[in-house]
Amino acid sequence: MCSYHASFIEQYVYESPRHGGIMFDFARFRDPAYAKAIIKEIERLAADKIVRIVHVCGTHEDTISSNGLRAVLPNNISLIAGPGCPVCVCAAQDVDMIIELARRGHIITTFGDMVRVPSTNSSLAKERMKGADVRVVYGINEAVEIARKNPEREVIFMGAGFETTAPTFAVEILRGPPENFSILTSLKVIPPAMELLMNIEGFAVDGFITPGHVSTIIGTMAYEPLAKKYHVPCVAAGFEPLDVLEAVRMILLQIEEGRADSENEYTRVVRPEGNLAAQKVLRDAFYVDDAPWRGLGVIKGSGYYLRDAFAQHDARKRFDFPPMESVDILPGCQCHKVILGMIDPVECPLFGKRCTPDDPYGPCMVGHEGTCRIRHLNMAL
Repeated sequence: MCSYHASFIEQYVYESPRHGGIMFDFARFRDPAYAKAIIKEIERLAADKIVRIVHVCGTHEDTISSNGLRAVLPNNISLIAGPGCPVCVCAAQDVDMIIELARRGHIITTFGDMVRVPSTNSSLAKERMKGADVRVVYGINEAVEIARKNPEREVIFMGAGFETTAPTFAVEILRGPPENFSILTSLKVIPPAMELLMNIEGFAVDGFITPGHVSTIIGTMAYEPLAKKYHVPCVAAGFEPLDVLEAVRMILLQIEEGRADSENEYTRVVRPEGNLAAQKVLRDAFYVDDAPWRGLGVIKGSGYYLRDAFAQHDARKRFDFPPMESVDILPGCQCHKVILGMIDPVECPLFGKRCTPDDPYGPCMVGHEGTCRIRHLNMAL
């Protein structure tokens, strides 16, 4: 750990006799004086460079946008939002499948954001208005409980998410849910999507801010192959403004020193090896295979699927589906370009007009981690 980074962590850590251990003064993670010091160092490191840094986390985009971090950084540094919103990258075919099950009269359970995600020609919200039994839950455990209370009906949980959410699904599957419960997974693995970005012709990536939540599960070691293969610095970051600024500084320092490592700014939560217990339940419940991402096509080794031992709880295997011609990107929508970081949300002609948080046309305007939604809400402040 470099000395500058060590001083950053140590400055915000203190012993708390009342709480019996080490505590963090989170209010000071927004210290303007320290922010100015980091920005000054960023300016020095980036003085003669044009640097494009990509993050793949909607919460990082919220931190960046709501705190105006792009405005305080030098103009030669770009912070670009990549595919960091699980709702946004949920393939239309997955939404079409769950809508088909809703139309058959089954109980559909899912997270609030998923209800409004547009499919080829509908959404769960629209189906609910027509009488479908669609229920919002805050976790898969609530969906399992609904199944127990309604043993005469099929209950399907629509599960979208990344490595952070997937272990909670795995735990419930391994516990043995009731026979009438199944899950339609749309779970994605982040590192393959990062590699996709590295292989887009003309799309330069000089460094990655790796997602803090995901990194708590898979650890910083998971990005080392990417860093080495493409010689691109990676830094796991927390979600306070100083976390993001410090991650930018750490990436620039790697570039100056000619290094490409997977480093950890978020040391108060993330470990190099990640959460081994969570990784074990993931391996026990799921296998990894190719998966469709909305607007990005099929990415190799990027999806979690239920193992054959749990086929009775796999909605894809439990139910028959008619042939479907799903449409990921509706006419005029530019969400695929936003997800890839190829355009800024305001460059989409539908942004703030045909597509708003109250009436989303594309998936990036739906989820709390959607780049378009975050940008639209922060522009309104």
